Amino acid sequence: MKVLIATFLFLAILPAFCQEQPGETNSQPPDNTQPPTANRATPSALGVAPGTEALKDKDLYEGTGYFHPFRRMPKFILTDQKRIWTSPFHSKKSDIKYWAIFGGATAALIATDKYVSHNAPNPHWLQTVGNDASYLGEPYALLPITAGFYFYGSATGNERFRETGLLSFETLADVTVVELAIKSITNRERPTEGTTDGHFFTSQPSRWNSSFPSGHAIGTFALASIFAHEYHDKLWVKILAYAYAGGVVGARLAANKHFPGDVMAGSAIGWFTGDYVYAKRHNPALDQKRTITGKILDHVQLGAAF
Repeated sequence: MKVLIATFLFLAILPAFCQEQPGETNSQPPDNTQPPTANRATPSALGVAPGTEALKDKDLYEGTGYFHPFRRMPKFILTDQKRIWTSPFHSKKSDIKYWAIFGGATAALIATDKYVSHNAPNPHWLQTVGNDASYLGEPYALLPITAGFYFYGSATGNERFRETGLLSFETLADVTVVELAIKSITNRERPTEGTTDGHFFTSQPSRWNSSFPSGHAIGTFALASIFAHEYHDKLWVKILAYAYAGGVVGARLAANKHFPGDVMAGSAIGWFTGDYVYAKRHNPALDQKRTITGKILDHVQLGAAF
Protein backbone atom coordinates (compact mmCIF):
# COMPACT_ATOMS: atom_id res chain seq x y z
CA MET A 1 0.00 0.00 0.00
CA LYS A 2 2.85 2.39 0.79
CA VAL A 3 4.37 1.72 -2.60
CA LEU A 4 1.02 2.30 -4.31
CA ILE A 5 0.46 5.60 -2.50
CA ALA A 6 3.98 6.82 -3.20
CA THR A 7 3.69 5.85 -6.84
CA PHE A 8 0.33 7.59 -7.20
CA LEU A 9 1.68 10.81 -5.71
CA PHE A 10 4.71 10.59 -7.95
CA LEU A 11 2.60 9.98 -11.05
CA ALA A 12 0.24 12.78 -10.12
CA ILE A 13 2.89 15.34 -10.96
CA LEU A 14 4.14 13.68 -14.15
CA PRO A 15 1.70 15.44 -16.50
CA ALA A 16 2.73 18.74 -14.87
CA PHE A 17 6.42 18.14 -15.61
CA CYS A 18 6.02 19.86 -18.95
CA GLN A 19 3.90 22.74 -17.75
CA GLU A 20 5.16 26.27 -18.24
CA GLN A 21 6.41 28.17 -15.24
CA PRO A 22 4.26 31.20 -14.46
CA GLY A 23 5.65 34.55 -15.31
CA GLU A 24 7.92 33.24 -18.04
CA THR A 25 8.09 35.40 -21.11
CA ASN A 26 9.44 34.84 -24.55
CA SER A 27 13.12 35.76 -24.37
CA GLN A 28 13.42 35.94 -28.14
CA PRO A 29 13.94 39.52 -29.40
CA PRO A 30 11.26 40.91 -31.67
CA ASP A 31 11.64 39.82 -35.26
CA ASN A 32 10.46 42.50 -37.61
CA THR A 33 10.76 40.12 -40.55
CA GLN A 34 8.05 37.82 -39.24
CA PRO A 35 4.81 38.07 -41.21
CA PRO A 36 2.36 40.30 -39.32
CA THR A 37 -0.36 37.66 -39.60
CA ALA A 38 1.74 35.02 -37.85
CA ASN A 39 0.29 34.06 -34.52
CA ARG A 40 2.70 32.88 -31.84
CA ALA A 41 -0.04 31.00 -30.00
CA THR A 42 0.18 27.27 -30.66
CA PRO A 43 -2.12 24.39 -29.75
CA SER A 44 -1.11 22.99 -26.37
CA ALA A 45 -3.03 20.96 -23.81
CA LEU A 46 -0.92 22.59 -21.12
CA GLY A 47 -1.24 26.17 -22.34
CA VAL A 48 2.51 26.52 -22.84
CA ALA A 49 3.75 30.02 -23.67
CA PRO A 50 5.69 30.12 -26.96
CA GLY A 51 9.45 30.55 -26.76
CA THR A 52 12.42 30.57 -29.11
CA GLU A 53 11.62 28.67 -32.29
CA ALA A 54 13.72 25.68 -33.29
CA LEU A 55 13.73 27.09 -36.84
CA LYS A 56 13.93 30.86 -36.82
CA ASP A 57 12.89 33.00 -39.73
CA LYS A 58 16.50 33.41 -40.84
CA ASP A 59 16.76 29.63 -41.08
CA LEU A 60 13.67 29.57 -43.25
CA TYR A 61 14.57 32.31 -45.70
CA GLU A 62 18.32 32.85 -45.60
CA GLY A 63 19.42 29.24 -46.01
CA THR A 64 21.68 28.91 -42.95
CA GLY A 65 22.55 25.32 -43.79
CA TYR A 66 22.00 21.85 -42.40
CA PHE A 67 23.61 22.07 -38.98
CA HIS A 68 23.17 25.70 -37.91
CA PRO A 69 19.81 25.13 -36.14
CA PHE A 70 21.43 22.41 -33.99
CA ARG A 71 23.67 25.02 -32.37
CA ARG A 72 20.68 26.07 -30.27
CA MET A 73 19.75 22.50 -29.32
CA PRO A 74 21.95 22.03 -26.18
CA LYS A 75 20.57 25.21 -24.65
CA PHE A 76 17.02 24.15 -25.51
CA ILE A 77 17.44 20.77 -23.83
CA LEU A 78 18.99 22.26 -20.69
CA THR A 79 16.16 24.77 -20.46
CA ASP A 80 13.59 22.03 -20.99
CA GLN A 81 15.04 19.92 -18.19
CA LYS A 82 15.01 22.82 -15.77
CA ARG A 83 11.34 23.46 -16.50
CA ILE A 84 10.44 19.79 -16.45
CA TRP A 85 11.85 19.16 -12.98
CA THR A 86 10.72 22.42 -11.37
CA SER A 87 7.28 22.89 -12.91
CA PRO A 88 5.40 20.65 -10.42
CA PHE A 89 5.99 23.36 -7.83
CA HIS A 90 4.21 25.88 -10.05
CA SER A 91 1.29 23.80 -11.29
CA LYS A 92 -2.10 25.38 -11.84
CA LYS A 93 -5.53 24.31 -10.66
CA SER A 94 -6.54 23.74 -14.26
CA ASP A 95 -4.08 20.84 -14.42
CA ILE A 96 -5.89 18.84 -11.76
CA LYS A 97 -7.82 17.09 -14.53
CA TYR A 98 -4.57 15.69 -15.91
CA TRP A 99 -3.53 14.46 -12.47
CA ALA A 100 -6.90 12.76 -12.07
CA ILE A 101 -6.96 11.17 -15.51
CA PHE A 102 -3.38 10.03 -16.05
CA GLY A 103 -2.18 9.76 -12.46
CA GLY A 104 -5.34 7.91 -11.45
CA ALA A 105 -5.27 5.62 -14.48
CA THR A 106 -1.61 4.73 -13.90
CA ALA A 107 -2.15 4.10 -10.20
CA ALA A 108 -5.16 1.88 -10.98
CA LEU A 109 -3.14 -0.12 -13.48
CA ILE A 110 -0.25 -0.53 -11.06
CA ALA A 111 -2.71 -1.84 -8.46
CA THR A 112 -3.85 -4.53 -10.92
CA ASP A 113 -0.49 -5.23 -12.62
CA LYS A 114 0.23 -8.31 -10.53
CA TYR A 115 -3.15 -9.88 -11.31
CA VAL A 116 -2.93 -9.10 -15.04
CA SER A 117 0.62 -10.40 -15.29
CA HIS A 118 -0.24 -13.70 -13.63
CA ASN A 119 -3.54 -14.31 -15.45
CA ALA A 120 -3.26 -12.87 -18.95
CA PRO A 121 -2.58 -15.49 -21.65
CA ASN A 122 0.97 -15.20 -22.90
CA PRO A 123 1.85 -17.95 -25.40
CA HIS A 124 5.38 -18.23 -26.71
CA TRP A 125 4.45 -17.16 -30.24
CA LEU A 126 2.94 -13.92 -28.87
CA GLN A 127 6.12 -13.14 -26.98
CA THR A 128 8.12 -13.72 -30.16
CA VAL A 129 5.93 -11.35 -32.15
CA GLY A 130 6.12 -8.79 -29.36
CA ASN A 131 9.90 -8.98 -29.17
CA ASP A 132 10.23 -8.57 -32.93
CA ALA A 133 7.84 -5.61 -33.09
CA SER A 134 9.56 -3.96 -30.12
CA TYR A 135 12.51 -3.06 -32.33
CA LEU A 136 10.33 -0.34 -33.86
CA GLY A 137 10.51 1.52 -30.55
CA GLU A 138 14.27 1.34 -30.06
CA PRO A 139 16.38 4.52 -30.34
CA TYR A 140 18.08 3.14 -33.44
CA ALA A 141 14.64 3.05 -35.10
CA LEU A 142 13.32 6.39 -33.83
CA LEU A 143 16.42 8.53 -34.37
CA PRO A 144 16.70 7.70 -38.10
CA ILE A 145 13.08 8.84 -38.49
CA THR A 146 13.90 12.23 -36.98
CA ALA A 147 17.13 12.51 -38.97
CA GLY A 148 15.37 11.49 -42.18
CA PHE A 149 12.74 14.19 -41.83
CA TYR A 150 15.27 16.87 -41.02
CA PHE A 151 17.85 16.12 -43.69
CA TYR A 152 15.30 15.38 -46.40
CA GLY A 153 13.51 18.62 -45.53
CA SER A 154 16.82 20.50 -45.62
CA ALA A 155 17.73 19.06 -49.01
CA THR A 156 14.34 19.78 -50.60
CA GLY A 157 13.46 23.03 -48.85
CA ASN A 158 10.53 21.48 -46.99
CA GLU A 159 10.55 23.51 -43.77
CA ARG A 160 7.77 21.50 -42.16
CA PHE A 161 9.87 18.37 -42.50
CA ARG A 162 12.89 20.20 -41.09
CA GLU A 163 11.02 21.43 -38.03
CA THR A 164 9.42 18.04 -37.43
CA GLY A 165 12.87 16.45 -37.38
CA LEU A 166 14.31 19.10 -35.04
CA LEU A 167 11.44 19.00 -32.57
CA SER A 168 11.43 15.20 -32.60
CA PHE A 169 15.13 15.17 -31.75
CA GLU A 170 14.69 17.64 -28.90
CA THR A 171 11.72 15.71 -27.52
CA LEU A 172 13.52 12.36 -27.66
CA ALA A 173 16.49 13.90 -25.82
CA ASP A 174 14.18 15.30 -23.15
CA VAL A 175 12.25 12.09 -22.53
CA THR A 176 15.43 10.01 -22.46
CA VAL A 177 16.76 12.06 -19.55
CA VAL A 178 13.42 11.86 -17.73
CA GLU A 179 13.07 8.13 -18.42
CA LEU A 180 16.52 7.23 -17.08
CA ALA A 181 16.02 9.39 -13.98
CA ILE A 182 12.65 7.85 -13.10
CA LYS A 183 13.86 4.33 -13.83
CA SER A 184 16.81 4.76 -11.49
CA ILE A 185 14.54 6.11 -8.74
CA THR A 186 11.66 3.63 -8.94
CA ASN A 187 13.83 0.61 -9.83
CA ARG A 188 10.86 -1.63 -10.56
CA GLU A 189 11.13 -5.32 -11.37
CA ARG A 190 10.09 -6.43 -14.83
CA PRO A 191 7.36 -9.08 -15.18
CA THR A 192 9.98 -11.81 -15.59
CA GLU A 193 12.20 -10.77 -12.67
CA GLY A 194 12.16 -11.65 -9.00
CA THR A 195 8.75 -12.74 -7.78
CA THR A 196 7.20 -11.44 -11.06
CA ASP A 197 5.00 -9.15 -8.93
CA GLY A 198 6.58 -5.91 -10.13
CA HIS A 199 7.97 -4.68 -6.81
CA PHE A 200 9.38 -1.17 -6.68
CA PHE A 201 12.75 -0.15 -5.19
CA THR A 202 14.08 -3.68 -5.62
CA SER A 203 17.69 -4.28 -6.61
CA GLN A 204 18.15 -4.82 -10.34
CA PRO A 205 21.15 -5.80 -12.44
CA SER A 206 20.87 -2.28 -13.88
CA ARG A 207 18.70 0.47 -12.41
CA TRP A 208 18.79 2.25 -15.79
CA ASN A 209 16.98 -0.71 -17.33
CA SER A 210 14.24 -1.19 -14.76
CA SER A 211 10.61 -1.55 -15.76
CA PHE A 212 9.00 1.78 -14.84
CA PRO A 213 8.29 3.69 -17.02
CA SER A 214 8.47 1.97 -20.39
CA GLY A 215 11.21 3.51 -22.51
CA HIS A 216 9.60 2.26 -25.72
CA ALA A 217 6.28 3.88 -24.76
CA ILE A 218 7.80 7.19 -23.75
CA GLY A 219 9.86 7.45 -26.94
CA THR A 220 7.20 6.45 -29.45
CA PHE A 221 4.44 8.56 -27.92
CA ALA A 222 6.80 11.54 -27.71
CA LEU A 223 7.41 11.17 -31.45
CA ALA A 224 3.71 10.60 -32.16
CA SER A 225 2.84 13.76 -30.22
CA ILE A 226 5.20 15.88 -32.33
CA PHE A 227 3.89 14.45 -35.61
CA ALA A 228 0.26 14.84 -34.54
CA HIS A 229 0.86 18.48 -33.59
CA GLU A 230 2.87 19.35 -36.69
CA TYR A 231 0.29 17.79 -39.02
CA HIS A 232 -2.80 18.52 -36.95
CA ASP A 233 -4.78 19.19 -40.11
CA LYS A 234 -4.03 15.76 -41.59
CA LEU A 235 -6.04 13.01 -39.95
CA TRP A 236 -4.15 10.19 -41.66
CA VAL A 237 -0.85 11.38 -40.19
CA LYS A 238 -2.27 11.40 -36.67
CA ILE A 239 -3.80 7.96 -37.13
CA LEU A 240 -0.52 6.58 -38.45
CA ALA A 241 1.56 8.19 -35.69
CA TYR A 242 -0.62 6.93 -32.85
CA ALA A 243 -1.04 3.51 -34.47
CA TYR A 244 2.75 3.21 -34.60
CA ALA A 245 3.11 4.19 -30.94
CA GLY A 246 0.19 2.04 -29.84
CA GLY A 247 1.58 -0.93 -31.75
CA VAL A 248 4.93 -0.62 -29.98
CA VAL A 249 3.21 -0.36 -26.59
CA GLY A 250 1.17 -3.45 -27.37
CA ALA A 251 4.33 -5.25 -28.45
CA ARG A 252 6.02 -4.53 -25.11
CA LEU A 253 3.05 -6.01 -23.26
CA ALA A 254 2.92 -9.01 -25.60
CA ALA A 255 6.63 -9.62 -25.09
CA ASN A 256 6.03 -9.59 -21.32
CA LYS A 257 8.66 -6.89 -20.85
CA HIS A 258 6.42 -4.41 -19.04
CA PHE A 259 3.34 -4.14 -16.86
CA PRO A 260 0.35 -2.08 -18.06
CA GLY A 261 1.19 0.63 -15.51
CA ASP A 262 4.66 1.01 -17.02
CA VAL A 263 3.42 1.69 -20.55
CA MET A 264 0.62 3.98 -19.35
CA ALA A 265 3.07 6.19 -17.48
CA GLY A 266 5.55 6.20 -20.36
CA SER A 267 2.88 7.06 -22.91
CA ALA A 268 1.60 9.99 -20.84
CA ILE A 269 5.05 11.43 -20.17
CA GLY A 270 6.03 11.10 -23.82
CA TRP A 271 2.87 12.75 -25.14
CA PHE A 272 2.95 15.71 -22.75
CA THR A 273 6.63 16.31 -23.42
CA GLY A 274 5.91 16.42 -27.15
CA ASP A 275 3.04 18.82 -26.47
CA TYR A 276 5.39 21.09 -24.53
CA VAL A 277 8.22 21.07 -27.07
CA TYR A 278 5.90 21.76 -30.01
CA ALA A 279 4.18 24.66 -28.26
CA LYS A 280 7.54 26.08 -27.17
CA ARG A 281 9.55 25.69 -30.39
CA HIS A 282 7.08 25.74 -33.28
CA ASN A 283 7.57 28.55 -35.79
CA PRO A 284 4.08 29.77 -36.74
CA ALA A 285 5.46 31.20 -39.99
CA LEU A 286 5.21 27.64 -41.29
CA ASP A 287 1.44 27.80 -40.86
CA GLN A 288 1.02 30.73 -43.21
CA LYS A 289 -0.40 29.80 -46.59
CA ARG A 290 2.21 30.73 -49.16
CA THR A 291 1.79 31.27 -52.86
CA ILE A 292 3.28 28.83 -55.35
CA THR A 293 5.76 31.53 -56.43
CA GLY A 294 6.85 32.08 -52.83
CA LYS A 295 7.43 28.38 -52.32
CA ILE A 296 9.52 28.16 -55.48
CA LEU A 297 11.63 31.15 -54.46
CA ASP A 298 12.20 29.70 -50.99
CA HIS A 299 13.30 26.42 -52.52
CA VAL A 300 15.71 28.17 -54.89
CA GLN A 301 17.22 30.26 -52.10
CA LEU A 302 17.67 27.29 -49.80
CA GLY A 303 19.06 25.14 -52.61
CA ALA A 304 21.64 27.76 -53.52
CA ALA A 305 22.80 27.97 -49.89
CA PHE A 306 23.49 24.24 -49.77
